[in-house]
Amino acid sequence: MKNVTESVVYLGYWSSAGSFGFNTDILATNPINLSAVLGVLIFFGKGVLSDLLDNRKQKILNSIRNSEELREGAIEQLENVGARLRKVEMEADQFRVTGYSEIEQEKLNLINSTYKTLEQLENYKNETIQFEQQRAINQVRQLVFQQALQGALGTLNSCLNNEIHLRTISANIGMFGAMKEITD
Repeated sequence: MKNVTESVVYLGYWSSAGSFGFNTDILATNPINLSAVLGVLIFFGKGVLSDLLDNRKQKILNSIRNSEELREGAIEQLENVGARLRKVEMEADQFRVTGYSEIEQEKLNLINSTYKTLEQLENYKNETIQFEQQRAINQVRQLVFQQALQGALGTLNSCLNNEIHLRTISANIGMFGAMKEITD
């Protein structure tokens, strides 16, 4: 640094006639000064700027890698969820098919059971009707028999008098006597 300062001071002592010198005109010296400052900045700031850019580049690359890893993880999770969804859908379809066949089987069982129950009820009805018909027929027979018996008794009582009664008894005794002789 001491050399740079000495060279700048030394340049100031040179004559302005034909060589290098300082220009004190501000407007004319700005581009030169700016280019010198920029040159110094580029020379010394190049390393710092390069380090900053490298750090930024590394951060961006790390972010991209992390994003890629997250994306790959998300894709893997999506595939897993898709596989589970397909599995659940297949199970649901299987349950649906099984459920429908079970429903159809239950429906057929119910229809068969109902048909058998209806047949049994029809048989019970027919048996009950037959029983009731037989009972009614028996009651009618009893009534007819009772009425016929009462009519016969009434006719006998009205037609029989003592004389016919005695003759009937004598005839019956005679028949019993003849039967007894035949059997002996």
